Amino acid sequence: MSEVKLEDIVSLAKRRGFIYQGSEVYGGLSGTWDYGPLGVSLKRNIMNAWWQTFVDSRDDMYGVDAAILMNPNVWKASGHVDTFTDPLVECSNCKGRFRADHLEGDKCPNCGKTGTFGEARQFNMMFKTNVGPVDDDKSISYLRPETAQGIFINYKNVLDSFYPDLPFGIAQMGKAFRNEISPRDFIFRSREFEQMEIEYFVQPDKWQESFDALLADIHEFLKSLGLPAESIHELEVPDDDRAHYSKRTIDIEYDFPIGREELLGLAYRTDFDLKNIQDNAGKNMEYTIKGTNDKFIPHVIEPSFGVERMIMAVLTSAYREDEQNGEKRIYLALPEHLAPVKYAVSPLLKNKPELVAKAREVYDALKKKHGNVMWDDNGNIGKRYRRQDEIGTPYCVVIDFETLDDDTVTIRDRDTTEQKRIAITDLE
Repeated sequence: MSEVKLEDIVSLAKRRGFIYQGSEVYGGLSGTWDYGPLGVSLKRNIMNAWWQTFVDSRDDMYGVDAAILMNPNVWKASGHVDTFTDPLVECSNCKGRFRADHLEGDKCPNCGKTGTFGEARQFNMMFKTNVGPVDDDKSISYLRPETAQGIFINYKNVLDSFYPDLPFGIAQMGKAFRNEISPRDFIFRSREFEQMEIEYFVQPDKWQESFDALLADIHEFLKSLGLPAESIHELEVPDDDRAHYSKRTIDIEYDFPIGREELLGLAYRTDFDLKNIQDNAGKNMEYTIKGTNDKFIPHVIEPSFGVERMIMAVLTSAYREDEQNGEKRIYLALPEHLAPVKYAVSPLLKNKPELVAKAREVYDALKKKHGNVMWDDNGNIGKRYRRQDEIGTPYCVVIDFETLDDDTVTIRDRDTTEQKRIAITDLE
């Protein structure tokens, strides 16, 4: 288990503009979170890294962006309407409602009474809404609880447009919504979140090699995010705990501050989803091997990533505390490609116009090239360094009087705190 405490992550996230409680000004809304300026950048960088790794750098992947609202028959055919449930219990004393499988014993975590829970009943977690001007049974739709079905319903469209060779994948990133009974542990379990998912279509007798290859790719991706290998664990999900459509599932678990919990999953879904669509929609989902009459419904390997859990893992792995000049220092040792800010540029003294003007030149050049560059002239240099360390900025660039003479600057490394002078032209 990580030595980092959850309250450390939550405090830094709020203090430095990464993540705020949703609707906080009105008292908040449980299970919702808002991303501040730095949180948006970190989130985008993680999602861009995922897309680059699993889609843009490969020839066998196709991206889609399906609608959040879909025909309700999608969710009936997939089994979500009937089976996407959690066990709900209610305390007869305080009327609090909880997931039965998250309780320890029969003591209410809200009021402390024991023996007050009634019999558990199944609670469907999909958010129900109505489409159109009439609010009746015929207008019922749902906010999607996963992005996967948006991929499956577009499988035939991609096939007809591109007819890719097997194996191939379709990838999607986007919002999903689950009416969690008891959202908890910061952004780990919330009601509105984002997913990054792939449905990888394979020949039925060749699923194992694709499963193994995707598992290896997942580990390489997690390594690129800076997650330490010793904190990552594979759990082979036993038959009784697997989803009914899965023949094999591996959960990738991570040592979060809340304990070892699921970070992402890799499932072999067989032909369950495409066969369901074929049976319920009456559309042919078969794939024909080019140049043959060999037809079959492809089987599917699904890597499913939760963006929020990825963010929480990245913050946990990057969080550091040390001592500099007798003072405690907090910093985020983020990989450069994930850092919300790559360079912070400062004039040594903000009341010296010549230093400010030169610093602006350096800032503008770096900003034009990288985008994620911050101007920082608040407080003394020591305070600027501490502030930038906390948000994970790899490099601080300081323009001083020597810069005016020889076009060199002081650049400071976040992790080592070492400083050196380099030419402005060598900043890269």
